[in-house]
Amino acid sequence: MFSGIVEATGRVARLEKNRENLNITLECPFTGELKIDQSVAHNGVCLTVVAIDGDCYTVTAIHETLIKSNLGGLQLGDEVNLERSMRPDALLDGHIVQGHVDQTATCLAVEESEGSWYFTFGYDPAVGNITVEKGSVSVNGVSLTVVDSQDGRFQVAIIPYTYEHTNFHNIRSGTVVNLEFDIVGKYITRLMKNYLKK
Repeated sequence: MFSGIVEATGRVARLEKNRENLNITLECPFTGELKIDQSVAHNGVCLTVVAIDGDCYTVTAIHETLIKSNLGGLQLGDEVNLERSMRPDALLDGHIVQGHVDQTATCLAVEESEGSWYFTFGYDPAVGNITVEKGSVSVNGVSLTVVDSQDGRFQVAIIPYTYEHTNFHNIRSGTVVNLEFDIVGKYITRLMKNYLKK
């Protein structure tokens, strides 16, 4: 379980295909505090630490993860948002994020607004996910509040701290990001679909 508050960014140091899986090695400022089998969110995707070597650690993304997230498009040197799992005694500063990416989205526009930024993202609504204004959404593992919600697209506002300390400063029009929609909203949507089928 995660909060969507990015702890640090890491750099992709090595990519190694293993049949349909991808071993991703990252250089990270908190590698020395990690242990094997620990869960870490990578652009919002929960992956297990499988190896540690100096200031780098390795995780494995399976084929299903690669086709449903932007991790399959990583390149050497790419910056990745990182968050270790929540402790039970920690404050929940963001919202409940499971680390299970629902689908990807494409950045449609970036607008600067007197020190902050508005990012607009488009996604395939046929998958069945929705946003609501003032609701929560996780973009590349960052807990955000939706400021404008339309069918298949939404907008979020990014403050300078988030822009500087996450990989949002690398997102441009056309960039593919990971989305995890609010878990409560997903349950309500599924219940309503089942109810309407009756």
